[in-house]
Amino acid sequence: MPELPDVEVYVEALRPRVANEVLGRVRVATPFLVRTADPPLSAAFGRRVAGVSRQGKRIVLALEGELFLALHLMIAGRLHWKEPGARLPGRVGLAAFDFPAGTLTLTEAGTKRRAALHVLAGRAALATLDRGGLEPLEAGRDAFREALTRENHTLKRALTDPRLFAGIGNAYSDEILHRARLSPVQLSRRLDADEVERLRQAVRSVLSEWTERLRALAGGAFPEGVTAFREGMAVHGRHRRPCPDCGTAVQRIARAENETNYCPRCQTGGRILSDRSLARLLKDDWPRTVEEMEALEARRSGPR
Repeated sequence: MPELPDVEVYVEALRPRVANEVLGRVRVATPFLVRTADPPLSAAFGRRVAGVSRQGKRIVLALEGELFLALHLMIAGRLHWKEPGARLPGRVGLAAFDFPAGTLTLTEAGTKRRAALHVLAGRAALATLDRGGLEPLEAGRDAFREALTRENHTLKRALTDPRLFAGIGNAYSDEILHRARLSPVQLSRRLDADEVERLRQAVRSVLSEWTERLRALAGGAFPEGVTAFREGMAVHGRHRRPCPDCGTAVQRIARAENETNYCPRCQTGGRILSDRSLARLLKDDWPRTVEEMEALEARRSGPR
């Protein structure tokens, strides 16, 4: 899922391309994309774009007359800048936003259609989409601590809860927790003051660094190849690959469509966190420490 750094770079790429331009029309390939009925999408046609901004993980096009198009890419939605009037790709194409200088296309891989477009009249209507999460790059110490400890969640859940923090998802929460040297299953209210501040600084540094990396990667062009798995990430998407800091094999907890990646030496004091499906499979052979895991791997890779 595109998260704060990815969405921010999308917004930066859109501004010079569509700001002050007139949106001619929006071609929609599936009726499930538009989640509002009043005002209709056609109310946006012929209006000039007054601004482009980010609301959490949403991209917001502000049109003249205080009409807003709020787009959430969800897991597999991606944006592309094409020549004017570009045709939508048949299988993955969801919508095309036509401007004089080019067409912004929305695609979504896979069979599930989760991307969502809201058409909203007035700022009060736009505010109803705001889940209330703190903007993590703007959070001072007190505000960050208050949001983090509002509910007693695991750190992984707290960071990805849009009611607590805006724009952080599965990928960057893994990177943040690795940078902070904190376990993803540590409860938020059990952190001491130093750990809370260490986490806040990790949030700021990871999100800022990756925004800058993605900005540099785009190099002024429209960002393509947006993915949750980036070369240079420390733990996310690196299951069984060595931690860049200590060399220990990165571990993961997989649940439904989400996974948590972590380094057991850097983050959990050498403890292997239980992955339910794998633990059921291995039963008594489930390794509980790094040493047990490495011994198990050595036995498996030894002579047969």
